Order: sequence, then structure tokens, then C-alpha cells
Amino acid sequence: MSARERDRDLELLIPVSEGSNLEDGGGSNLSSASPTSITPSSRSHHHRSSSREAFSKVVRSWASKKFMTGCVILLPLALTFYITWGFIRFMDGFFSPIYAHLGINLFGLGFVTSITFIFLVGVFMSSWVGASVLGLGEWFIKKMPLVSYIYSASKQISAAISPDQNSHAFKEVALIRHPRIGEYAFAFITSTAILQRSSGEEELCCVYVPSNNLYIGEIYLVSPKDIIRPSLSVREGIEIVISGGMSIPQILTIMDGHAIPAARIGRSAVYAVPKV
Repeated sequence: MSARERDRDLELLIPVSEGSNLEDGGGSNLSSASPTSITPSSRSHHHRSSSREAFSKVVRSWASKKFMTGCVILLPLALTFYITWGFIRFMDGFFSPIYAHLGINLFGLGFVTSITFIFLVGVFMSSWVGASVLGLGEWFIKKMPLVSYIYSASKQISAAISPDQNSHAFKEVALIRHPRIGEYAFAFITSTAILQRSSGEEELCCVYVPSNNLYIGEIYLVSPKDIIRPSLSVREGIEIVISGGMSIPQILTIMDGHAIPAARIGRSAVYAVPKV
């Protein structure tokens, strides 16, 4: 073995501190060093270094997992607190300027007043007089070019989750075979339609299948015989769609009844199929 190869092997085996001392002491000590006398200490140092690296990796992995666990636990709480606090401040901002003008600076009083006002509006609009006033206001709004589209869209969205189910809201939660046999999609029954053929009439259910979120989806006309009705309310179905299926019950019970009461659906549309 040449002197250059021996020096290169010693530089790889000897620790940095020892290599520095040898360089300070001169090249004669490096060339005169015996490989057999240095190899055991170098191996032990390499073993200790590997042990420290393995222990460091374990500690970093444990710390990262615990940190992510803390984020998973605290993130929903933080978002809930942030959204709730923003909602309270938003609702409080409606009536708090009035109380501030009167010299009453009490945080939360405007929020309580707003909630009370909303409740009283709901009670008033449930009466005959309130419905008449609302109808008159909607008549004026629908005469406005741009405002009428915004109001109609927002009203349909609010009617979908309204506890007072009318002819424009979701009627029932349904399961339909889509897109392939053996696969089912969550849908909402919105209305019924009569399909007129030359051989007779057929009643179809108009179902809305959300694709991306609750307000983007597809509409299908499905035979009532092909619709499976689970024992879920409309609000439970909306929660399942919004949560991405995480709030779905482990056991789905199918309702026995297959017919939809006509009083709940309202007037059915009639579609005629032209003869070919």
C-alpha cells in the first residue's frame, strides 16, 4: 500500500480532532501511525455517531407527530372560536352604535338585541300579516334588474335548509344508483314530474345530486321505484354532504314507504314526449 493511500484511509477513519492534532504535529506522525492501532477507536466513534443520529431521528419523529396531533386537536377549536367570535362581533355591530350613541357601552348587548330582533322577525313573518308584508316586499325586489337575481338565489339556498318545508325546498334525502350499479349517491328529492308517453303516463321524481358541495350538482329524473329513502332528515343529509361523508351514521335504516305524499310535493309538472 502506498503512503498516499494510507494517508487517505487514515483521514477517513481518524476523528476530526485527532486529524487536526496530527496535522499540527506534522506529516511524519500521520505517516508513522499504524492502521491497526487507530481502527478500534475509529469504529467506536463511528458507532457512537450512528447511535446519536438514530436517537436524533427518533426524537424528531416523535416531536413532529406530537406537534401534528396538537394541530389536529387545536385547529377545529381555533376555527370554531374564531368564526363564533367573528359572528358575535358581526351581530353586535348592528345595534352597538345605537347603544353607544345612548351612552351604553356594554359588549354583547348589541348581539343579544340582534338575536331577539331576528326571533321577533321570524314570529312576525309566520303570521298572515307578516306573510303579506313579505310578499309585497318581494314584489318590489323582483322589479329590480340585478337585485332580483341575487335575492332569488339566496332565497332558494335558505329555503333548502328552512324548517318550514315548502314546494321549493328539499323534501327528502334519497339514495340513487349512480354512476354504476352497486354504487349509490346521496341526493335530495325536490319535486315530481309526470312524463306523458304514448303508452301512458309515468311519475318521476326530480332529485338533486350534489357533486362538489351543496350548491353545485346535477339534476336527474328518476323513477320512484329506483329511489332508496333512508331515515335521514334534510338537515342530516346536508350535514353529510358538507362534511364530506364524515357525519354519516354507521347504520342507515331504509324507510318502508315508497310513495311521496302529494301534499308535500305540491303540484307536479307535466312533460310530454313527442312521437317519433
